[in-house]
Amino acid sequence: MPIVPKVIFKTEAELRAFIDKPIDLAVAKVIKKLDHYCTAFIARSPFLCIGTSSGGRSDVSPRGDQPGFVQILDENTIFIPERPGNNRIDTLTNIIENPSIGVFFMIPGYEECLRVTGTATLVGDQDLLEAAKVNGKVPKLGILVQINEAMLHCAKAVRRCKLWDPASVQDRSQMPTLGKMILEQTSAVDNPPSEALVEEVDNYVEHINKNELY
Repeated sequence: MPIVPKVIFKTEAELRAFIDKPIDLAVAKVIKKLDHYCTAFIARSPFLCIGTSSGGRSDVSPRGDQPGFVQILDENTIFIPERPGNNRIDTLTNIIENPSIGVFFMIPGYEECLRVTGTATLVGDQDLLEAAKVNGKVPKLGILVQINEAMLHCAKAVRRCKLWDPASVQDRSQMPTLGKMILEQTSAVDNPPSEALVEEVDNYVEHINKNELY
């Protein structure tokens, strides 16, 4: 049964009539380049999410590696190496069609985050790629981001969910394995995957997670 909302906001004016104005500091905190605090944050961050969109399709995709994997080239430019993934390349194809990009940096143990927006280009510059080499393996390409804006993000969301609180860690066994879930999602209702197939896929996923990080 479709949901029919009773109240729909269609303009910024409608929203502003409903939501209080931001405090002055929340508006003023947006800067046009990376300062020493932003660069220090990026240098410590092992995890980020990239937001892209094109042709009505939107995507948010994670990237992760050891702290410092994102190269800071200057106060307006960063380089994100593209490590092996599932080869869907949703982020990359979106960038080709629409280079506008948002990047969200997180640091384990930090409740604050860093938001960056800019224009992305897919590049295969060998010097940049060599600098991103890990275990002798050089990425095939990377994402060069020309930064338009950067802002530090407050701790409310992370604090509400208690993200870094050890008591928040959930038991992974409460849900099936990734292989089982995807196989069941993609199988006919009357033809569920066999236990042998689930085990085969789970073993394959574990193999690539251990041996194909780079």
